[in-house]
Amino acid sequence: MEHAPTHILGIETSCDETAAAVVRRDALGRGEILSNVVLSQLEEHAPYGGVVPEIAARAHVSHLDGLVAQAMKEAGLSCEQLDGVAATAGPGLLGGVLVGLTMAKAIALAHQKPLLAVNHLEGHALTARLLADVEFPYLLLLISGGHTQFQIVEGVGRYHRLGTTIDDALGEAFDKVAKLLGLGYPGGPQVEAHARRGNPARFAFPRPLKGRKDCNFSFSGLKTAVRETVNDLGTLSAQDVADACASFEAAVAETVADRLAVAVQMFRAAHPAVERPALIVAGGVAANQKLKAVFEQAAGRHGLRLIVPPAKLCTDNAAMIAWAGAERLALGLVDDLSFAARARWPLDQAQAPVYGSGKLGAKA
Repeated sequence: MEHAPTHILGIETSCDETAAAVVRRDALGRGEILSNVVLSQLEEHAPYGGVVPEIAARAHVSHLDGLVAQAMKEAGLSCEQLDGVAATAGPGLLGGVLVGLTMAKAIALAHQKPLLAVNHLEGHALTARLLADVEFPYLLLLISGGHTQFQIVEGVGRYHRLGTTIDDALGEAFDKVAKLLGLGYPGGPQVEAHARRGNPARFAFPRPLKGRKDCNFSFSGLKTAVRETVNDLGTLSAQDVADACASFEAAVAETVADRLAVAVQMFRAAHPAVERPALIVAGGVAANQKLKAVFEQAAGRHGLRLIVPPAKLCTDNAAMIAWAGAERLALGLVDDLSFAARARWPLDQAQAPVYGSGKLGAKA
């Protein structure tokens, strides 16, 4: 079914990037990024070794209006020419989410445009459809600082969680290991850079949950093993750090490969008619080169069509929010101006969260 072309402004303020973008969805459902402006707050948070919510929210307030103006100018559009305004409404740091969502509401109200309250995770989940012709259903691996999960993407707003982390997210584990080794923030790029000079076989770190029949993750024990190794070594040489990074990265890669194999089996069981499933890998950790090799090997082994967005669309950005908004608008899924920001907002709301030892419970 064809729809008239639409232009959507997207706003992203869920964590430590302030971003605005404009995307175009044509009559055939194909996407084009007209502008994509991202302001990183890395320098503000680096001294603290992590994101400070209050600093993030203040930075969003200071810069968002200018970034929106820049995104509109680069797109060559006025607000009157927009067909909708999309913003991350959760999950994320509530103060930051409120900044972006409030601005989106103001623009929508002032120019009488539809508001599209977007789940940040759905932004990641649908990015592949902005870049390529990808049909539902497909398998999503979302790996970021706050999330590590497998989802079957059945359609816009329709998700089935296959597995998730029972403790730390993968990006969080990279950050914590980097801190243990005296490296900077964010930890992922630091660990990856040092791992290139290291021996991945020097330290026998565990492969958490390897061999289990589910596709959940656990990284807390792996992080603890790194800490114990650091304590045993005492003063760390540059080679010790490199070897620890390489050994940690090798453990992560083997673990992800094992969990992915199970997830593929579960996807095929759920959708046996899909001959060559698409595997979409999204989130900031997807930029890791060793993990990319794992995904490529798995795609060849399991007969998958692999799509990993470029790094600038793996990390938080507003183009993915604008695109998710465009997908929702095409289905008539618009939101009221009373829509409230959410700190937690799972994609698959039918399933109970998993936490601690894999137990099911009401913890969001």
